[in-house]
Amino acid sequence: MRRGGSNTYRHGIHPAENKSETNGIPIRQFPFAPLLIIPLVQHIGNPSKPVVHEGQEVERGELLAEADGYLSVPVHAPASGKIRRIGRVPSISGNMVDGIYLETSHSSAQEIAEGIPVDPEKSTAEEILAAIQNAGIVGLGGAAFPTHAKLKIPDAKQCRTLIINGIECEPYLTTDHRVMLEQASDIYRGIRYLIKATGALDVVIGIEGNKLDAAEHLKRSIPGDLPVRIQVVPVKYPQGSEKMLITSLLGVEVPSGGLPIDVGVVVVNVATTAEIGRLLPFGRGIQERVVTITGPGIRKKGNYLIPIGTPLEFVLQELGEPDKIGQVYMGGPMMGVAVSDPNISIVKGTSGILVDTNSEPGVDREFPCIKCSWCVDACPIFLNPSKLGKLARNEQYELMANSYNLMDCFECGSCSFVCPSNIPLVQYFRIAKKAVRKSKAKVTGNA
Repeated sequence: MRRGGSNTYRHGIHPAENKSETNGIPIRQFPFAPLLIIPLVQHIGNPSKPVVHEGQEVERGELLAEADGYLSVPVHAPASGKIRRIGRVPSISGNMVDGIYLETSHSSAQEIAEGIPVDPEKSTAEEILAAIQNAGIVGLGGAAFPTHAKLKIPDAKQCRTLIINGIECEPYLTTDHRVMLEQASDIYRGIRYLIKATGALDVVIGIEGNKLDAAEHLKRSIPGDLPVRIQVVPVKYPQGSEKMLITSLLGVEVPSGGLPIDVGVVVVNVATTAEIGRLLPFGRGIQERVVTITGPGIRKKGNYLIPIGTPLEFVLQELGEPDKIGQVYMGGPMMGVAVSDPNISIVKGTSGILVDTNSEPGVDREFPCIKCSWCVDACPIFLNPSKLGKLARNEQYELMANSYNLMDCFECGSCSFVCPSNIPLVQYFRIAKKAVRKSKAKVTGNA
């Protein structure tokens, strides 16, 4: 392994960016919905446990549910109002999950409740990690992994480099772009907390070449006492993936099955970093996030600061083209998930809402593999998607995992994108990975 950035990585693709309609529009505040639907499963780990009761009046930012274990985070009130019901709510997965229905108070000034401020200079690493967990912060790039757990450095490891991920390679999405342009002070304040929490010796903010205005703005704003540098890399998908970004910036390859900390690196999304810098100085919990709302079915495209729990249906009523709304995706077109229930709500991991029109859909028919190897040439981690696809169709999931590194796939969708036979490879891989995890859970007794 080597250091000293290669400035790119091998393979990958170049889909149409489609960012110009929103990347120049400042972040706007989204209105409060009359009823907020707040899932208690907004992160990887155990659902949060409610600490409120039905009929209770709550203030914006007040604790609604506490963390249930280390791999869990609390949930805070996105608005002042009354708890109408605690029960089951719809989720993007298609399953009903535990949640809270909060009726918004329109007579309230919606001031945010504050807690105990955290000073990065006076706090220990453990105190900062606890504060990040107490704020309910998860990865805002889409993974929703609890940030405090990601930042905890194992005893045998050392974080030499902290990478702030400002790549945002997913088409249509411009959330991180606007955050970098408008929240530079929050980003650098967040970096102070992250350095203290991880012990990082230097910091690199990685930005793709289609965001040069953000790169220049952040470069001009670097505080003199922070070991930060800005590095611009060529535009390529899926460069926002941690492993790809580490290779581009540092020239280091994370080993198969490994984590960034195995090569002395921690990667944090730029919006997550800004949220840390925005919340911890006031001891607040996360109640809202910036979301890109765009696509042919949206009439008021842009980036909006939206309360967590805002129903998708309310968003579409406010911004959509009523007679043109077709398929809706949470996230972008490459890694996003198609929505089947308009009653699901904005959660912490929602980075974008992409709305297509109800025009005639394209050809969805799957054809036989023609052995063109385009998927092999596109895969950024050098898997063989064609072979994996054949094994998946035959439900040979264990063979896929044990002999063909299935679990290294991070579902970027590059293989499906380039396939001339329209084979939904990434969907096959998701099914296969779910089956492998279920099988392992049964063996370990965690099913």
